[in-house]
Amino acid sequence: MRARLITLILALVLSGPLMAQSNSLSTPPPGDEPSALLVADRVFLTSDRTLIAEGNVEAFQGDIRLRAARITFDRSSGKLTVEGPIRIDQGDNVTVLAEFAELDKGLQNGLLKSARLVFNQQLQLASLQMTRIDGRYSQLYKTTVTSCRICENGRPPLWQIRARKVIHDQLERQLYFEDAQFRVWDVPVFYLPALRLPDPTLKRAAGILVPSLRTTTQLGTGLRLPYFIPLGPHKDLTLAPFISPKTRTLNLRYRQAFRAGKIEFNGAYTRDDLEPGEGRGYTFGTGSFDAVHDFKLTFDLKAVSDNAYLVDYGLPDLDRLQSEVSLIRVKRDSLVRLDLNHFKSLRDSEDDALIPSLVGDLSFQRRFFPARLGGEVRLGLELHRHSRTSDLDIVGRDIDSITVDLDWRRSWISTRLFGGGLRTDWQMGISSDIFDIRQDSSFNPHVTRNTPRAGLSFRLPMTRTTASGATHFLEPIAQISWSNVGGAPVPNDQSGFVEFDQGNLLSLSRFPANDRREDGLAFVYGLNWARFAPGGWQASATIGQVLRQTGHTDFTVTSGLSGTSSDILLAGQLKLNKGVALTARGLLDNSFGLSKMELRGDWDYKQVDLSGSYLWLRADAAEGRANALSEISLDTTYDVNPYWQASANLRYDISDARATTVGIGFLYRNECVTVDISLNRRYTSSTSVEPSTDFGFTISLNGFAVKSGSKEYRRTCNSNS
Repeated sequence: MRARLITLILALVLSGPLMAQSNSLSTPPPGDEPSALLVADRVFLTSDRTLIAEGNVEAFQGDIRLRAARITFDRSSGKLTVEGPIRIDQGDNVTVLAEFAELDKGLQNGLLKSARLVFNQQLQLASLQMTRIDGRYSQLYKTTVTSCRICENGRPPLWQIRARKVIHDQLERQLYFEDAQFRVWDVPVFYLPALRLPDPTLKRAAGILVPSLRTTTQLGTGLRLPYFIPLGPHKDLTLAPFISPKTRTLNLRYRQAFRAGKIEFNGAYTRDDLEPGEGRGYTFGTGSFDAVHDFKLTFDLKAVSDNAYLVDYGLPDLDRLQSEVSLIRVKRDSLVRLDLNHFKSLRDSEDDALIPSLVGDLSFQRRFFPARLGGEVRLGLELHRHSRTSDLDIVGRDIDSITVDLDWRRSWISTRLFGGGLRTDWQMGISSDIFDIRQDSSFNPHVTRNTPRAGLSFRLPMTRTTASGATHFLEPIAQISWSNVGGAPVPNDQSGFVEFDQGNLLSLSRFPANDRREDGLAFVYGLNWARFAPGGWQASATIGQVLRQTGHTDFTVTSGLSGTSSDILLAGQLKLNKGVALTARGLLDNSFGLSKMELRGDWDYKQVDLSGSYLWLRADAAEGRANALSEISLDTTYDVNPYWQASANLRYDISDARATTVGIGFLYRNECVTVDISLNRRYTSSTSVEPSTDFGFTISLNGFAVKSGSKEYRRTCNSNS
């Protein structure tokens, strides 16, 4: 039977500084030391009061576990001797392996032979011997450091650092190397007389991050070398110079977390040969805060020096910059939202002075449930303002508007007709809009409009289950509605682009803003269908059309809503097993020709992740489209094996018979290294942007950072590994 003993000595062994994460904790007062459990085949005291435990020795205290062949404690000298093989584990983070150890009574100093220090079961430091000094420092002599798996066939790891001496500071959690060599497959690549790296248990350490190499036709070949600077536990700064023969750029990122929110700013300052003698750059900032009275404050700020900067430096390819500050509160029966926006166009064809650059919106909505009236009553208030920087008549138009809306909705489900499944929805309301129009002599400066409306909708959902177990769903829908827009005309600044889809098929007005409202009598009919198979695949489809007493001239031709009869809306989705999904939407005109179509497909199965889309839009001068648009885009990744991943992307303009962008990439990743290679080509051009090719290369050594995911990549040890 194995012996068990609770002893203060082993409590000191297992809670000592050998495996401590931090020495900032004070020593417990006498009597409060945690006890440890010793398990061994034999535990006994000799005549000179020497404690000996031998035979499958295991000791436990907290999350620390020690295993050895023999432990001897000489009380008179205070020397603790541990004979191996020795293994000490502290949770899942740190492991010490050794063949022999001698430590003093306080475990502050000692010697471990053939020692190996392993962090996160990945980064390992192997040395001939390790010396403990003052309970804080571990000195490892003739050390090899790597995170690659070491195979018994003698093949060297992919990379390793060999050093004459490595010092591990447990308090600061830093590794200091002396006379270090970086080797690839045991071939020396470069020598460093001194090197400092954080140990993997330190989440925020000042130092160099993963560098990257980038080559473009405009900037040449350059190196990006980021340096991380923690400014405390809740904020940090990253400086990333990018140097090439044609540019000198300093990238910056600042992050800070607060008790009630967080902010992040990214930016860069550049002096390059593309714009000689001029400073270039950008600033993007985001943040969110929990404000008083349940409000949420968010901001998203964007600024750039010129139209081509984002494209030249591989940043998000935006054609307009939108900066927004938002304050919102959402409750069960109320909504309050304030939005302030600033727009800047990066399109060479647009003049910022002639587009609404400053836009503000304040909206309030409250709903009530009156017992006598029944149903739901909604009260809404909206204030809107947009302005242009130009003072010219008509093209410099500015508008303020106020909208008050009162709406009553109620639903019934028939208990007698059509088997008790007919649902009826009633909606009626009135909107009052007041417009203040400035710098446009073609419209009245003050306009008031009142728009009463009413609508009655019918739905008849039906289901049927077949003998095979498949469930069919069929729902005819119909709506009759009326509205009457009274008042002088106002400019159409906000409702120039209208989408006709399943979401607004039964809306009483399909315009996106209040400067336009549908007018007159209308009738809507449609059909929803779905099938759910017992095998897991499913399909759904919607068809619908809007018929009006009079046409509305403010709908564009390709919106599908112009004239007295709209285009026929067709939409569907198909989901198959093995990760296949297809979604399609199109508009069929009265001649049964397509005026708009979009198709998207996704396939995510085993090693393949493929997504693609196709878009076709008919020419429409009202939407700024002189020619038809036909475009296809593809994105795919393929896991070649557990280590290699290939990716590709393509955006092709079918109408112009040329590619817009194309790119390929390769990613190699195992337990000790990650290599990312990408090649992208952009063919589009304008007066400020030229076609360009972008080559990127990044290599990072795994093991010196906190784990970023749960997936592990391990080499197999065989004759070919």
